[in-house]
Amino acid sequence: MKKLLLIIILAFFTISSVLADTWVSGYTRSDGTYVKGHYRSSPNSLKKDNWSTYGNTNPYTGKKGTRTHGGTCTAYSLISC
Repeated sequence: MKKLLLIIILAFFTISSVLADTWVSGYTRSDGTYVKGHYRSSPNSLKKDNWSTYGNTNPYTGKKGTRTHGGTCTAYSLISC
């Protein structure tokens, strides 16, 4: 029974993380530059959970976020951001 519960919990977190991604199709900018299609985090009203935000990592590229989301958030106060 415990194993089944553990499998259900792991499946929930795996599925929810997959559903949090959005595919952006490739497009051509007005200056003629082509931007390849890519995944991004799903849009919401928060900025602190974006892959480019400090403390987060893009799961597709492994690149660590460097931006702060604005306001009073710093590298030392991420928990309260």
